[in-house]
Amino acid sequence: MRAARLRKAGDIRLADEPRPVPGSGESLVRVTAVGLCGSDLHWYSEGGIGDAVLDEPLVVGHEIAGVVEGGPRHGTRVAVDPAIPCGRCAVCATGYGNLCPDVRFAGHGTLDGGLREFLAWPDELLHPLPDALSDSDGAMLEPLGVAIHAVDLGHLGLGAPVAVVGCGPIGLLVVRLARLAGASVVVAVDPLPHRRAAALRFGAGHALSPEDAGPAAWAGIDGLDGLGVRVAFEVAGVDDAVRVAMTAVRPGGRVVLAGIPDDDRISFSASLARRKGLTLALVRRMNLTYPRAIRLVAGGSVDVSSLVTERFPLEATADAFAAAVKRRGLKVVVEPHGRGSDAP
Repeated sequence: MRAARLRKAGDIRLADEPRPVPGSGESLVRVTAVGLCGSDLHWYSEGGIGDAVLDEPLVVGHEIAGVVEGGPRHGTRVAVDPAIPCGRCAVCATGYGNLCPDVRFAGHGTLDGGLREFLAWPDELLHPLPDALSDSDGAMLEPLGVAIHAVDLGHLGLGAPVAVVGCGPIGLLVVRLARLAGASVVVAVDPLPHRRAAALRFGAGHALSPEDAGPAAWAGIDGLDGLGVRVAFEVAGVDDAVRVAMTAVRPGGRVVLAGIPDDDRISFSASLARRKGLTLALVRRMNLTYPRAIRLVAGGSVDVSSLVTERFPLEATADAFAAAVKRRGLKVVVEPHGRGSDAP
């Protein structure tokens, strides 16, 4: 089979490799769609993410859909949950498999991800896709799952005003989910005009640039009572976004940090957070969200198809990363068994 393997920062190459052999409790999956996530861009641009570094060539990619090859589920189209918790530790026993200290994650550390033609994966982490969902829809269930988990951590009250700072794919999905959860006002903030426009399509009532998101802006938006939002979601991974989120939220409010910073550090004004008495929640991937994500997309409540703005074949994976780094669209998808084309 062919695999796109990252050898060092900025160096990803296609190679012929043996097809993986499924172990006990696993199935072989023919990979049909892989979305490129912001964390994949960290691996590509920096050769690591957080405290994990690229020690040996790695196949990245964790937003994965495919088709089961062989076995009793042969031909079943599936979305691949990329996280494999140990299932034995005290953390897993409490129901927080996403926080398992021994979790293995596709395209992270030493566990190869989805940018290859085939992978072998645990059966319980392969979620059947309804016919209404395309392959790329199946890959988008992973970022939708992260957005669901972020909104869960936001503890939204019915009719609560919300801000979303950072409107890449996960931020846009948070916008949509906040509206579904009953947010009365959703204010989106992003420096890129095309992402602000997308935020309005996904349900935001206002879309601001960071320069226009100062204290006066939040005081002047109808529905915020001059106090700011109750919950702010930061989905950009930069200190300026954290500052905007903390500025946006009212005293006693909540800030959910979902962005991943380049240098594994976040800084903010302690006095601002302390004087407002803010509660901070940090997002660690997702936790048991695939069934909910599938129902939301299949039922038409969340449109993930419109997130995909460019498609590439596996042999053009380097071009796909170059396009994603430029952030000229929303989501780039690689199709290991397809030719790839610009999405409509």
